[in-house]
Amino acid sequence: MRTANPCTAHTEGTMHSTHNDAIRILNPSVGTRLGRVRHALFDFDGTISTLRQGWEEAMIPVMLEAICGTHPVTAEIEREVRDYVDRSTGILTIEQMRWLVDAVRRHGLAGPPLTAAEYKQIYLKRLLTTVDQRVERVARGEVAPQDAMVLGAADFVHGLRERGVTLYLASGTDHPYVLREASVLGLTDAFSGGVYGALDATEANNKERIIQRILDDHGLSGDELVVIGDGPVEIREAVARGAIALGIASDEVARHGWNEHKARRLIAAGADLLAPDFAHGDYLIDLLTGPPHRSG
Repeated sequence: MRTANPCTAHTEGTMHSTHNDAIRILNPSVGTRLGRVRHALFDFDGTISTLRQGWEEAMIPVMLEAICGTHPVTAEIEREVRDYVDRSTGILTIEQMRWLVDAVRRHGLAGPPLTAAEYKQIYLKRLLTTVDQRVERVARGEVAPQDAMVLGAADFVHGLRERGVTLYLASGTDHPYVLREASVLGLTDAFSGGVYGALDATEANNKERIIQRILDDHGLSGDELVVIGDGPVEIREAVARGAIALGIASDEVARHGWNEHKARRLIAAGADLLAPDFAHGDYLIDLLTGPPHRSG
């Protein structure tokens, strides 16, 4: 089983771009593995949906306030928090809050820590003020669903499904919110393999377990599963299990074009392929599943 090595296979010297840099092929050997995909696991926030754009800027202040209390925030602590949030993108929110509990205890500036669940509620209260407004605007028809998604995402999802690919949706966001937001974007029915959001009482829905479950339940080789996401977590887990890893280095504000910071972290995580959005979704679908069979 291959392992991620960004210092060798994933370098500027070996990267190959297609469609005017719209798709970057990072792993030179992936070409021999493409064309066999039968199952696809998608991350949600930042990969498909932009409803939670800016979540990091809600989480980081919560963490800094919890760690520092009434003390000034130092550059070192801010860097530690930002680095952690960046590299943990894609894991369960409760896991991020468990890290926060440990960080509060480790720094010893703010007294005894709250529980992970309590910190999570503080974070969600801040985040959902904005997210709820965005969801309501889509639900009322003030914003079209496609304007709350990465460019081409809906067509790409439906295009894969039309090719007979079984689709799964997995997110570190709480399960009820994932269901709500996928529904308002009109995507729920496309994910016939299941929609999996975070459940605090169990880690059954974390991405590592879901990827392994898909492989085991369907007796798949890694070439038959693609994992698609903008976070390093799902990309690392895909690589570790031999699945094809498609990183989406999305600019969530513009909803199209490259976010080079995301691109760097996805390269470091070991992505095989990289795209900024799904503007060339038809080409990506052909790349992953093989050309469509035509009758006549």
